Amino acid sequence: MWNRRQGRLGPVGCGVEELRRRRREREAALRKARREQQLVSKRLLRDDSPEEAERGCVDLTLGEAEIQQFLWLAQRGTEEKEREGALVSLRRGLQRPETQQTFIRLEGSMRTLVGLLTSNQALLQLEAARCLHELSHSEQSAVAEACLPATSYLLTYLSGHSSDFIELCLYTLGNLIVESEAVRRQLLPQGIVPALAACMQSPHLSVLEALGYALSQLLQAKEAPEKIIPAVLGSTLPQHMLRLLQPGPKLNPGVAMEFAWCLHYIICSQVNNALLITHGALSTLGLLLLDLAGAVQRSEDAELELLVCPVLRCLSNLLTEPAVDAVEGQMQLRDERVVASLFILLQFFFQKQPSLLPEGLWLLNNLTAHSPSFCTSLLSLDLIEPLLQLLPVSNVVSVLVLTVLCNVAEKGPAYCWHLWPGPLLSSLLDTLAFSDTDVVGQSLELLQLLFLYRPEAAQAFLQQSGLQALKRHEEEAQLQDRVHALQRTALHG
Repeated sequence: MWNRRQGRLGPVGCGVEELRRRRREREAALRKARREQQLVSKRLLRDDSPEEAERGCVDLTLGEAEIQQFLWLAQRGTEEKEREGALVSLRRGLQRPETQQTFIRLEGSMRTLVGLLTSNQALLQLEAARCLHELSHSEQSAVAEACLPATSYLLTYLSGHSSDFIELCLYTLGNLIVESEAVRRQLLPQGIVPALAACMQSPHLSVLEALGYALSQLLQAKEAPEKIIPAVLGSTLPQHMLRLLQPGPKLNPGVAMEFAWCLHYIICSQVNNALLITHGALSTLGLLLLDLAGAVQRSEDAELELLVCPVLRCLSNLLTEPAVDAVEGQMQLRDERVVASLFILLQFFFQKQPSLLPEGLWLLNNLTAHSPSFCTSLLSLDLIEPLLQLLPVSNVVSVLVLTVLCNVAEKGPAYCWHLWPGPLLSSLLDTLAFSDTDVVGQSLELLQLLFLYRPEAAQAFLQQSGLQALKRHEEEAQLQDRVHALQRTALHG
């Protein structure tokens, strides 16, 4: 065990265990931060036809009198076109926040709109639903609350036959769900989870994408782990989600992206990840990772980046589950294929989207943390040097790269033989010049492991002005003990 008073490494097993303990604590903190990252958003469907634009539909703020007039015409107009046109004008006015506020304050306005939504005329129903959709996009929680009387009907219409209407209802419900706890309280006992599960049977990709959006909004509610996710896991939704994430010619990136985020929120809740693993989540996501690595080499489609991110997060978090050990062979992939695919994605991120590099490195960390075979793959594919090339990208990336290298080094002398000689020491001297204490601390940890298993590396470290590099951090409280200990180890072995 690391002895702070003497500053020396004790027996090999204890020294490594102390390093592992520190890394486990750091990884637990990182996982907590990752779980708390959410992706709450609202979607707005607008598809105004050229005819509407030519008619000069209202797109200005409406007052009470104008709103009342449009509602009266929509209810009692003599011709269907007149009634529909009144709702179109109202809908265009509701694009303004001021009109939205006036509308919800106006007595009877929502009741009238709900009456039109439930009429037996399809065009009026559609336009009323579009008005509700505009209201659902409001940033004011009071507007979402005012839409509460319509939500039960929107839920009922999910079992209809018009794919366009179902899509509109799903996006509207998704917007309202995320804004209002009262809406969720009303919809849960009315069966929103079974209704969403039934929509999974739709052959229309637009409906499935809208369904994924609505479900992802529901899964991000603060009460989701207790009240929503257990119901989702008890339904057929998980199996359907995994089916839509299976690679192949039928994979649709837009649909897959929505459900990958849904899966991410479920996994982050840690309600019952063992169930997802039993359903084959690791195998499906692993194969999708390989498929995405091939896809980014053939295409620069931005949707691929949006899909890669949640897939990496899902795999990373699932790999921390105890249930993984019981089904380790489930991934049905050779370690080298997974590692090679991950590095293809890392190279793609490096060139196109550096902000996603930490996602890939976090997965690589979780793959190598407890698996000598993945560490072996990293070495056999000569990927240490490409990994070191990522160090200058950012402090976050540096910490993760160094953590992965610590995972390799702690596996023992045979692994450290592949780390040194090589560019590792010079790279670590560069990172010791960083001002970020997390980067420097992780560099010191890697040096400790390297000197532990390759004592001769300490001499090379001294010859490359290693002591001068350490002196920069002698006065930093967080690093002081480790710096002094490493100095003595380098000097005396």
